[in-house]
Amino acid sequence: MATVKLWTDEEVASDPRVKAIFDDIRAVRGSDFVNRFWRGLANQPAVLERTWEQLKLVMMSPGSLDPLTRELIYIAVSTANGCGYCVHSHTVAARAKGMTDEQHGELLSVIAMASQTNALVTALQIPIDPEFQIA
Repeated sequence: MATVKLWTDEEVASDPRVKAIFDDIRAVRGSDFVNRFWRGLANQPAVLERTWEQLKLVMMSPGSLDPLTRELIYIAVSTANGCGYCVHSHTVAARAKGMTDEQHGELLSVIAMASQTNALVTALQIPIDPEFQIA
């Protein structure tokens, strides 16, 4: 259960600032669907606006990482942070950007391997090799 009110479309329509952001979300994504994350952030229009603008910059601006790679990274970080909501939403986004079942399986294997070796090196407190340090 959410700890904040999730805004309905009627409530969004009554606040010009929130409505403008929701309209942009819909336009950029090419869908009428606005998920619960944004509906919860609507309680804080400044945070909603800032987060949406940052997300567009990081996830949608042209760059050297392709859109699918960005989604795969998002899934891995969301898994590490224990954010089930983000794992689900970005898995759907990755599939929409072409992620195959095989790629998903490989991603999960990499996440599992990194989690295991991270835990081992943390428990063993292995010092960083000088060769891995940037001068």
